[in-house]
Order: sequence, then C-alpha cells, then structure tokens
Amino acid sequence: MKKFELLAESKINWFGRTLYRIKACISFITTTGVEVSAGELGGWIEKEQNLSQEGKAWVCGDAKVWGNAKVCGDAKVWGNAKVWGNAEVWGNAEVCGDAKVCGDAEVWGNAKVCGDAEVCGDAFLSSPDHILNITPIGKYKQSLTLFRTKKYSIIISFDWELYTIEEFDSVMTNWTEKQIKVAKAAIEVAKLHIELTGTKENPLILTWELAEDI
Repeated sequence: MKKFELLAESKINWFGRTLYRIKACISFITTTGVEVSAGELGGWIEKEQNLSQEGKAWVCGDAKVWGNAKVCGDAKVWGNAKVWGNAEVWGNAEVCGDAKVCGDAEVWGNAKVCGDAEVCGDAFLSSPDHILNITPIGKYKQSLTLFRTKKYSIIISFDWELYTIEEFDSVMTNWTEKQIKVAKAAIEVAKLHIELTGTKENPLILTWELAEDI
C-alpha cells in the first residue's frame, strides 16, 4: 500500500508549476516523533517522484517540493520550507521554517536546515556542523548562510548569490563599519563551526516509481 497520494482536487499554481496537496494513506511516526494518521493532509509536491513512498519521509505544513527534488529515507520537510531544482534530502535530515534548499544541494544524515537559511549550489550537508545561518546581517538586515560544499570548502549564500569567503568582501563595499565587523565575525565563527573533513557515507541510491496520472 502506498504511503501517500496526491489530491487532484487540491492543487495550486506555483510559479508556473502545479503542486498537489498530499494525503497519508497509512499511519506512521516520523523520526522526529510526529504521528501521521491515515487520511491526514500533508504539504505540497509537484509529482510522486518528489517524495518516496518508502521509509518515513514526509512533507507537511505548507512546505513545498517540486522540480527534480527528492525527499526520501526518514527525512522531513515542514513549516514553510521549500525544496526544488535537483536537491536531495534524505536520511534523518530536516528542512523547516522558511528554509530553502535548491540547485544540486544534498542534505542528509542528521543535518538540519532551518530558519531562513538558503542552501543551494553544490551544498553537501550531513550534520548540523556543516551549516551556519546568521541573521540579520548587512545593510538590509538579510540572512547569511554559510555551508559545506562537495569540494569540502565553505560557500556563502547571501541574497540568492553564492560567494567564496574572499569574494564576499565585494558585497560589503557600502556597508557601515559595524555591519562589516559583524559579517566578518560571523564568517570567522563559521570557519570554526563548519566541519570540512569526512567522506560521503551511505551514498544515495534511489529507485523511483513512475508517477500515476492524476
């Protein structure tokens, strides 16, 4: 029996894509201890391939997953979180709050992407020690997200652009002295916090059923 189904009568247009509300077909408990009852409504996905029918993976609240993005294993995407592009979220990972995961990002293991973090590009997160999100930062009080990449380096995501630590100096050109000091302090904290060693354990191996016509 399938874990969930897409509701053809409950859909929204999301930037030119049609997303469908999902409904649980069976009862189960997520890895975070949340009980999902058969018949309970979940979040929004574009197609069945966005969420695995296996495991305890779940999308709930007003969270949205679309494009070629995949959520599987025991991962959970909830709140107002959004996952799209070729992003993959699996293992016990969580994406929540107003967080956004896109591009070719991989979020797995026990990683958590929360708040208003923006994780994209070739992000490679398997632990809370692989990401740091600080807000407010800069002239317009925005979110500064620093994360580990597949090359085991630190990349900065700021205002939907990606920068190396060295490149980020150009962003701060018109900031006040205090704003620059705060941002540089945040970067130094990230250097201490973000773990860059390790290898890719438990590589993602997935098989996806063709989505049924709605």
